Amino acid sequence: MSTKTAYIKQVNGITFAGKSDSNHWITMDGPEDFGGSNAGTRPKELLLIGLGGCTASDVVVILKKKKVQFESFEINITSEVADEHPQVFTKIHVEYLFKGKDLPVKDIERAIELSQTKYCSVTKMLEKAAEVTHSYKIVE
Repeated sequence: MSTKTAYIKQVNGITFAGKSDSNHWITMDGPEDFGGSNAGTRPKELLLIGLGGCTASDVVVILKKKKVQFESFEINITSEVADEHPQVFTKIHVEYLFKGKDLPVKDIERAIELSQTKYCSVTKMLEKAAEVTHSYKIVE
């Protein structure tokens, strides 16, 4: 079993800089009405961005192995958050958007399925706390 680490340093108030094993810094902050200076991404937002990056990487690698070429690929994520604290995500929807001509639907569906059910560790962690669903669109 491997170990991952993270280091978080206070910059000012609730503005923090953090880095993990890749050694890249990221700034996190909160809104001004919560004591922040609105100078960085919110930590909870980073969870959604991490989910998108994780599944996007899987899908691209799988489609590359299948020699599927597309013009562009995007992911849109929407979520619902509980009204009461700790205001956790209750539902998360991942929409995959592919642009290209004559894209093989079965290969795209399989790549998404493999990411969602086998490879994306962020999906697996988040679905323990929230309902995670997905859909896709192909635009020619």
